[in-house]
Amino acid sequence: MTTNKELMVEAAAAEGPELAFGLDEYKNRLDRVRAAMAAAGLDLLFLSAPESICYLSGYQAEWYRAQSPVDWQPASGIMISVDADDYLHFEEEDEVILTRLTSVSRDLRFLPHDGSPVIDFIVGACKGEGWLPGRVGLEMWSYRPNRMVSERFQAALQAAGCQVVDATQIVRGIRGRKSPQELAYTRTAQKIADIGMAAARNALAAGVTELEVYGEIVAAMAKAGGENPGITMPVASGVKSACVHALASRRVIMPGDIVNVDVSGVYNRYHANMARCFSIGEPDPVVRAAVDKVYGAVPVAAETFRPHLPVRDLLDRMERYYAEVGILQDNWWIGGYELGIAFPPDWVGEFYYELGTDPGDSAFEPGMVVNYEANFYLPRAAGMAMCINTLAFTEESAEFLQSTPAQLVVID
Repeated sequence: MTTNKELMVEAAAAEGPELAFGLDEYKNRLDRVRAAMAAAGLDLLFLSAPESICYLSGYQAEWYRAQSPVDWQPASGIMISVDADDYLHFEEEDEVILTRLTSVSRDLRFLPHDGSPVIDFIVGACKGEGWLPGRVGLEMWSYRPNRMVSERFQAALQAAGCQVVDATQIVRGIRGRKSPQELAYTRTAQKIADIGMAAARNALAAGVTELEVYGEIVAAMAKAGGENPGITMPVASGVKSACVHALASRRVIMPGDIVNVDVSGVYNRYHANMARCFSIGEPDPVVRAAVDKVYGAVPVAAETFRPHLPVRDLLDRMERYYAEVGILQDNWWIGGYELGIAFPPDWVGEFYYELGTDPGDSAFEPGMVVNYEANFYLPRAAGMAMCINTLAFTEESAEFLQSTPAQLVVID
């Protein structure tokens, strides 16, 4: 007798996956990864980070067993052979329908519910393909799988005669250069972020809570097609506005408060980040003057950014600006980082730059998407002014993507 689950699996296979990209783009990504593996001398590469799995296969889920019971081991992922046209995609049997609905993976290996240890299942499948032993790369800088599982996985591979090395940077490095379609998705994500910030502006008022404002942001972005961002978006008011990473709470926003709102629009998991500073009522003139200086940097940055610009040149120019206007000593952080595919708990990519850290010979190359973040403590113990914008680089341009004006907004 055919079970209801089997019927659903057949229905999922008939419907086909919901894909963000065409099959050619996924094939191109796999080819680039295999070329990088060959250059690094790797025979196999196991991808365990949700971002890497999504980048290669399209697979995405709301749960990755990241902080689960010790019996529920988070070892599923993708094993790539440098010599094979197809990779092996390992998942729990519970996710058979989701995997078929979201991935382009053709060789799916589902761990059965028979008590089989997941690590033995993966290593056994690789042996069956004739892929072991060999030099195997793991994403050792990924939080997934956790230390206990990762160490056991490495030991099992070594027991099979493999040499195991860290290969975190292979997919991270390739993901750093976006295709035209990825850049288009990022621009859509920015439009969603602008909608979220407009919702925050409309919701802000003395007497409402931070969580009420947060709820309006989430609702507006979801209605616009926005997905759940990799980081919970903060709404921070009053003295808490000096805490960049504070969670929205039941704190009631009061007259005279500075309020910072930090949003990321998300489209097909591509993120665009933006933060703005609000004042509930006209602020003290000294405070307003300081905020105006913070936002006065945006046109300076826009004039400075260009494709192939050495990061050092950008940091030097912005440091001069903040010193000239007299706020450099009040900075919390000046810099930025790569944006792209992300899942909770983070949206910060591998590439970053910051004032005070030598960037070496790094430059802003075509295909990169980064934010520019400059947050400053305010006088009169008023809190902090946050200013974050996202920009994309092509061969011809460096473009800030936001339509929301970069300025202090006073809520009357």
